[in-house]
Amino acid sequence: MWWLLAAVGLGIPLVVTAMPEFAMFAIGAGAAAITAALGAGVVPQFLVFVAVSVALLVFVRPIAYRQLQKGPAIKTGIEALQGATAVVQEKVDGEGGRIKLNGEIWSARALHPGSVYEPGQQVDVVEIQGATALVV
Repeated sequence: MWWLLAAVGLGIPLVVTAMPEFAMFAIGAGAAAITAALGAGVVPQFLVFVAVSVALLVFVRPIAYRQLQKGPAIKTGIEALQGATAVVQEKVDGEGGRIKLNGEIWSARALHPGSVYEPGQQVDVVEIQGATALVV
């Protein structure tokens, strides 16, 4: 019964602080409670608690933190525009031009100075420099 109370007690700070370590200790306490229910003594219960908690900390914690550190999968801002397809509105060459990108008119320049793109042609945005899209 004490192990179940410990598990619940460790679950409270988990909810309040969102630190996954508390969940790992709570799971360890739950495993110790199961060990107690099977009739094991205090020493095996404590060993199960320590073993399960440490195993979770060593193996699961790094995975959990990697997941928490990941940024959003959705690209926003300039990153979302790179690789997008645009339609040439005014002739684009090494000197400049205009494209329609995501419904907006942008200044554009050909990535390769010798390239020329005519109106109506589709181009791919390689990079954004300031307010100018470099296209191929």
